[in-house]
Parts: sequence; structure tokens; C-alpha cells
Amino acid sequence: MELRIDDTRAFIELNRPDKRNAMSPQLHEDMHKALDAIEDQGDARVIVITGRGDSFSAGMDLEEFILANFSDPDAFLRTSERALSWMRRLKNFHGVTISEVNGWCVGGGMLVAGLCDLSIAAEDAKFGLSEINFAVIPGAGLTWMVAHHVPRKAALYYLLTGRLFDGKKAAEIGLVNYTVPAKDLHDEVDALASEIAAKNTHAAVAIKRVYERTTALGFDEAVEWEMAKFFELSYATRQEWLDVALRQFSKREFKPGKEGYAPD
Repeated sequence: MELRIDDTRAFIELNRPDKRNAMSPQLHEDMHKALDAIEDQGDARVIVITGRGDSFSAGMDLEEFILANFSDPDAFLRTSERALSWMRRLKNFHGVTISEVNGWCVGGGMLVAGLCDLSIAAEDAKFGLSEINFAVIPGAGLTWMVAHHVPRKAALYYLLTGRLFDGKKAAEIGLVNYTVPAKDLHDEVDALASEIAAKNTHAAVAIKRVYERTTALGFDEAVEWEMAKFFELSYATRQEWLDVALRQFSKREFKPGKEGYAPD
């Protein structure tokens, strides 16, 4: 795993190209260290995760992660928890996460990509849910991720057939935001990361939290939750939306439909 922190952006690259960036127990430990470093640095507002070579990630390293540990239940459960715990940390990151899907993205690799807030893929990226071919179900949150991103018919089609699909199809069914030609992927994600890193971090995190919560609420409860988080955000930012952004808007110093305000 390679980590690079560039001011307000952090870039994680899974670095096992000979294994299509399959996730081994060591890689899971390395991911914890990377997230520790990002948290310790404190300024990163955006995390971009991608894979080296022709793959995002081929999922779990079945030999190192499962075959080497499954006969020892305690060891297997410890290893599984280490894997799941860094994925929880990624999902709950106090900022925005983006997956840059550059090639093979199957099984657990699809889980990692899907747990990110945004996903941009190469048009020719290869996605797959091959668990049916092993006579098992997608676990560790993968079924949950698919159910929360993909419409039922499309989800069950790929879950039950195990067929591969490309980046364009992934965008069509809602698994990724959009696709670009592979040669343009890195520059596209780099520009997107810069754009989002320039936004107010408190507001971005609040938007994430409110979105996730309100999907499980009725309308009236959702309005109450939104208002509570609105005033919490206003306090955390010292009313920046009112005293800075709205003041600039009243002077026609920026157009919110096209650009952001200029923080003081």
C-alpha cells in the first residue's frame, strides 16, 4: 500500500499488482496505518483510493486471508475484524472518500469502492460478484452495499449469475457516479478531489451524515433531524453560512449555482 498526503487530499494506492491488488492480512494492517497517518496529519479533507496496475482490487486474497486462517477460528475472526474495522473507518471518515476504479474490481474490491462516498471508474473497468461461483453469499457488508446502490433486478441479476460487467454498466445501474476513458481517469479524479477539498469540510460531513440518516426516516422525522444538524453545523462553523457566504451573496460577489463562496 502506498500513501501520499498532499495538503488537504490523501491518496491511497493498493500496491499488489501481481495479485491484482487482492487484500491480504498485511494489506489490512497497512490500511489501518494509512488511516492512522491521515488522521494524525489532520488536514486531509478528501481520501482517494485506487489500485496500481490494471486492477482496483480483486477482493480478498483467498489463499492468504481464508485458506491460511480458516482452520483456526480465532485467527480467522481476528483477521476478519481487522479487515472490517478499517473499512468502517473509511466509510465513517470525517471528510469525503472517492474510489478511482481503474480496472478489475470484484468481490471485496467492489465493497471498498462502494463504501466510498463517490466512485469514478474507467469505461473498461471490470466489475463482478463471483461469490455464487463459490457457492457462498457476498459477505462482510458486500450484499448490503449492493442493495444500497443498485436497483433490485440489476442487483439480483449480477449476484445470481456472477457475470462481469464494465464501467459503463456500473454507472448505468448506479454503482459508480460516472466513467471516463482509462487514460483520463487519474486527472478526472484528481480534479474532483481538489474541487471537493475546497468545500467546507463541516458542511460536507454534515451532508453525508444527514443523507445516511434520513434514508431510514419518515418525512417529519427527517425534517427534525435536518434542522437539528443544521443548527449544529451552524454552531460548528460559527455561522459562516450566514456571516460570510450569505453576505457575499447579498453583494453578488459569487453565484452559488456555479461556484462556492470565498472563506474569510
